[in-house]
Amino acid sequence: MTGPLASLEGELVGKSATFGAGIETYDAAEGLAAIGNPGMELAIWRRALPLCFQAWLERMDASCLPDIRVLVQPSDLRRALEPHLDRCGMPPGDMRDLLLGDVDDLVLAFARIARSDLVDVRLERLSHDACWKFHSDCVEARLLTTYRGPATEWVQPIHAERALREQKSYKGPLERLRVHDVAIFKGSCVGPGSGIVHRSPPIAGTGCTRLLLCLNQLSAASPKPWPNGVEHETPPS
Repeated sequence: MTGPLASLEGELVGKSATFGAGIETYDAAEGLAAIGNPGMELAIWRRALPLCFQAWLERMDASCLPDIRVLVQPSDLRRALEPHLDRCGMPPGDMRDLLLGDVDDLVLAFARIARSDLVDVRLERLSHDACWKFHSDCVEARLLTTYRGPATEWVQPIHAERALREQKSYKGPLERLRVHDVAIFKGSCVGPGSGIVHRSPPIAGTGCTRLLLCLNQLSAASPKPWPNGVEHETPPS
């Protein structure tokens, strides 16, 4: 492995289960750093946020969920997101503070693991199938967590070629992250054979709205650094 993740050796903290070679789950956030170890392709932190937080998000009108992409230094994350949460109509209070604090913590963790001064943050409201095709990300590493709605689906490497070939007709074994799970996927840019094949869960026509957090390193697709660059911010209704 090359690039900023190459020199980081993650400690295997709180390992709770094994899917197969290169794929591990952990019961502590520190386990995510294992993505920097040779041969690791996917590190999953199994966690649960408070039930009251989940109920609060589920009750909220979808139009009040954030939809923003911003390139920030971790220290600027709260200042970049708070005005957008005001504009989209997310009510202030303890639950909003919990969401903001969780995103802040994950951005800090990803920046440390990826050794990135800037993090490309997408906090997206999705009511369509988004990246519905099975694919592997053309990145070095990507963090995903779902706050509301069904979470990311993925396949074991042994089934990857079939899933890529069959796409919507694929009926083979399928793994699913749980809501609130935090996963760091190694991408195809790391080298041949890397990149867990995954997709967004199909939700078109169901009336479901997801809230997804996606963190990436700086790339050519990133917006300009905050405060001058904010991409696809949803205007107030």
